[in-house]
Parts: sequence; structure tokens; C-alpha cells
Amino acid sequence: MSASIDVSGRPTVGTWRLSQRVAESGHHVVVSTPAGGPELWAAYLDGAERVYGSYGVESALELDEVQTSLVFVAVTAEGEPVGGMRAQGPYLRAEESQAFTAWDGDPRVRAHIEERLPFGVVEAKGLWVARDVPDRRALVGCFGRAPVHASMILGARYALGTTAAHTERLWTSTGAVLVRDVPPINYPDDRYRTHLMFWDRWAWPADVPEQERQAIDTETAQLLTSAVPAPRVGR
Repeated sequence: MSASIDVSGRPTVGTWRLSQRVAESGHHVVVSTPAGGPELWAAYLDGAERVYGSYGVESALELDEVQTSLVFVAVTAEGEPVGGMRAQGPYLRAEESQAFTAWDGDPRVRAHIEERLPFGVVEAKGLWVARDVPDRRALVGCFGRAPVHASMILGARYALGTTAAHTERLWTSTGAVLVRDVPPINYPDDRYRTHLMFWDRWAWPADVPEQERQAIDTETAQLLTSAVPAPRVGR
């Protein structure tokens, strides 16, 4: 099943949902709008508030259903939610971005966002993964590619995000590029040095590993069709 997207670039309200498999695990990631999947949105909220609350950084979530375009929720074979992420956009103005607010309206951040707006910019936010879930590494890696899928589903060239030092590799391995001319900030508190980053679906960095490129292609096919043929073996 493919997404239905209106001329504004936002998914239409409805009950549609997309899904993809998490390689080498029994998990699936289900994608919907909050209105199209209210139970998914509730599961995302519950997990995000629990995980972020355990670190005392709930303020970084800014959980706004109205501004949320997509919600990604990972579920086990039994249907238990074990991870999630949400996306906003495509943006019309730099001020809509949480990153713009986090950098207190820094003109350099504004410039980076505004130069990309004509091509479409979405923002990936609020990733969480349950600590004790089996195959957690595969699940985290799958969510590392979710910003790329969010921009694809929403018809945008760019995805925007922020990252602390300890998660940089997760995002850069899937094509994110740190913005070096914008200094990192202490966000959401002094324990974290947070960088601004962008993905560009039209220009992949040369150092993105081949396995990540293949995973993005496979997951894209799964999201856009209900039947994905198995890879051919041999001639």
C-alpha cells in the first residue's frame, strides 16, 4: 500500500499505514499519521515519555500531535510496541523547526533551513527504543534510516535532525551530514553536546556503507508495496 499525500506534502487523514520488516529480527516498523493510527500514536507517546523521562529530558520531546506528519512504531511479532520516532513537515518556514528553537533562532540555522525549503524539509524527532528488547541493535539501526524514509514518504529532498555526540555514528552512517559552521549546543541540558544535521536524498555522502544503501533500498520497496520479491540468487 502506498501513502496518500495531498498537494501540501502532508499525508491525508485516513486509516492508511505502511510497514517494513526489521532485518534479522521478528520486528516490524509500522508507519502512519496520528489520526490514521491512534493506537500507534498512543504507543509512541507512552514509550517516548517513559524512555525520555528516565533520563530527565522530557522537554526535548515537544510532543505535538497536530504538527506530527508521521509516526513510526516498531512492534514485535506479538504486537508489542518496542520503539518509535516521529516526523514533522514538510516545513513552510524555518520557525516551524524544533532545531531552530533549540538554537534560539540562530541566523545560521535559519539560513541552512531556508535554503532547503524550496526542495522540501522534514524533521525527525523523538527516537526511542526499549532498553531490554531482543535484537535491539538491529532495531536501532533500522530507526537510523527512518529519517530518509520520512522524507521519501512526505515528498521532501531533505531530512533535518539533531544529534548528541554518542549517537552521531548512527545517523551519519545513513547519510546525515553534520553542519560544521553551526556550533553545537548544550541541549536538552548540559550533559549533551548537540549538533545540527541534514540528510539529502539526492546526494548521498560517499562514505555511506554499501550495506546501509542496500537496506534503505529494501526498506523503501517494502514501504511502497505490499509484496516485495525475494532477492535473486545466482543467474
